Amino acid sequence: MSLLQTRSLEAFYGDFQALFGIDMTVEAGETVAIIGANGAGKSTFLKALCGLMPGLNGEVRFDGLELGDLTAHAIVRLGLALVPEGRKLFQSLSVEENLLIGAHTKRPGPWTLETVYGLFPMLHQRRHAPGTDLSGGQQQMVAIGRALMSNPKLLLCDELSLGLAPVVIKDIYEVLPEISAQGSTVIIVEQDINQAMAVSDKLYCLQEGRVTLQGHPDSVTRDQITQAYFGMEQA
Repeated sequence: MSLLQTRSLEAFYGDFQALFGIDMTVEAGETVAIIGANGAGKSTFLKALCGLMPGLNGEVRFDGLELGDLTAHAIVRLGLALVPEGRKLFQSLSVEENLLIGAHTKRPGPWTLETVYGLFPMLHQRRHAPGTDLSGGQQQMVAIGRALMSNPKLLLCDELSLGLAPVVIKDIYEVLPEISAQGSTVIIVEQDINQAMAVSDKLYCLQEGRVTLQGHPDSVTRDQITQAYFGMEQA
């Protein structure tokens, strides 16, 4: 049984349809990358999985359960956590308080303050500082750590590299294998095609709310990616 399956998934913003019949399968232990241009529906898809998009059509099945109309907090308790685009830290809370927010589900698992600080030692040094006083890369580490504190079976990462320097992006992506080794399956949304292909076991490309390409990164060509990403042939 796959950890995550979506079938004919559709999502709407009012009268505007953002997702069109998305079929996706994620196996336990995989790292799956979703690529696509701005407005392709990548973040909308993650929000649909997390219960943040009302009025969905189609099926979302996680760990054998149909999520249906479950609320976002109920879905987190089942073991699905989101690292949102833009980090979304609580401005009035310290680094450590932001991390502890993620532990409210009290799900058992390997991730505690100690293990998160082991993953990101800089956060231990800055644990009493306001979360928003950190650099962009450090804030992204807090957002990842906060999600890990819920001990998710499936970790959703939305635009991890957005707005960050290359050296910081490298540091953040280097922790993904350790997260996987602790038992979390990972979906990353990423505009950087090279980064997505380097870390993923499976690749999906979205264009205008539709899956236009899927496969193992080693099995797809640059021409195929260009066609799927932009809807045009590579010159």
